[in-house]
Amino acid sequence: MDFIGAYSPDHLKFLLQGFGVTLLVASLSIVLSFIIGGAIGTARYARIPVVSQVLAVGVETIRNLPLLLIIFFTFFALPDIGLKLPVTTAAIVALTIFESAMLSEIIRSGLNSVEKGQIEAARSSGLGYVQTIRYIVMPQALRRMVPPIVSQFISLLKDTSLAVVISLPELTHNAQIIYGQKDSYVIPMILILTLMYFTVNYMLSIIAGRLEVKKA
Repeated sequence: MDFIGAYSPDHLKFLLQGFGVTLLVASLSIVLSFIIGGAIGTARYARIPVVSQVLAVGVETIRNLPLLLIIFFTFFALPDIGLKLPVTTAAIVALTIFESAMLSEIIRSGLNSVEKGQIEAARSSGLGYVQTIRYIVMPQALRRMVPPIVSQFISLLKDTSLAVVISLPELTHNAQIIYGQKDSYVIPMILILTLMYFTVNYMLSIIAGRLEVKKA
């Protein structure tokens, strides 16, 4: 094991560049999937005729597909229909599609967890349907949804490593390039990858835990 060679300044800089790509892809995917998943989850909760059923089929289909297949589709299949995406964009699109489906179920379940009696009381007091959702249902549901949503974001951050199959220059990809130079770099690279992923995900886990305590 060559820790000194593996952790040379150039190698560490290369790893940090990959980590930056990982955080960028994860951050953009989180924002986009939260917006799209929120819209889908709310639409399904509202049970809009036809739209709700179509969305349900789409969500269940995506949730039961491996993320790796979706990544392959966005990068290798879309060019066949005239839509060629840069590798970073393809990774973001794939992660957003998959995470939107997962988050939509979390959000729909959170909305459904609010007691029907509160909704009926709000409607009987004169609030409209949209007002009831906005002022009564959504605030309570959000508090309940935060911990599972944060947990899903943790999974998303780890899932960015799957984009190594399309040569996204993220953390795992760059580490592979480094330990491909010498066999003695393998264990040092695995250790530093473990530390970097663990640090970020553990911080997110702490946030989720504290939010869970506040919610209780």
